[in-house]
Amino acid sequence: MELKELKSYTQHHDNFEIRVIAHAGSRYYQLVLEPEDGPTQVLTRRGKPMLFRSLDDVYGELKQAGVHRAYLVQQAANDEIVGHEPHYHDPMLSRMPLVF
Repeated sequence: MELKELKSYTQHHDNFEIRVIAHAGSRYYQLVLEPEDGPTQVLTRRGKPMLFRSLDDVYGELKQAGVHRAYLVQQAANDEIVGHEPHYHDPMLSRMPLVF
């Protein structure tokens, strides 16, 4: 989903979550739209996944799209190495609310 489409989506829908994915060992952040009634979508720019180097950059783009709340999700490489599923839906283990 392109950022322009996200702006339109946020104006017409209430039940969605924006996730800021932080990959362990990486300095990049990726944005994912998690609607309550549809498939997960990676936010893109010109057809390529949007990657950010700082949370300030993420905040700026999301503010322009009319989003003022997101969740930071950190992927831990240890879970993948030992064969465990990441705990994305357990708010105490994997998600941190971001309000901007």
